[in-house]
Amino acid sequence: MSNIKSMTLRLPADQAAEVEAIAGVEDIPVSKFVRDAIDAHIAARRKDAEFKARLKRSIEANNDILERLAR
Repeated sequence: MSNIKSMTLRLPADQAAEVEAIAGVEDIPVSKFVRDAIDAHIAARRKDAEFKARLKRSIEANNDILERLAR
């Protein structure tokens, strides 16, 4: 079984046209362009100290909720 999840993405028409144009010039499918953009965004977040601090606070808050639910 594949480890791929299908998702629907809604973009403004002008942004979709730009994505399609760039993918066409790069000779890659739009889906690869989007995956590459997402990979770059995730990599940037992993290096972002402020994001990591917000992520840590979110993890702590969610752990508190999960612990209360498990009682």
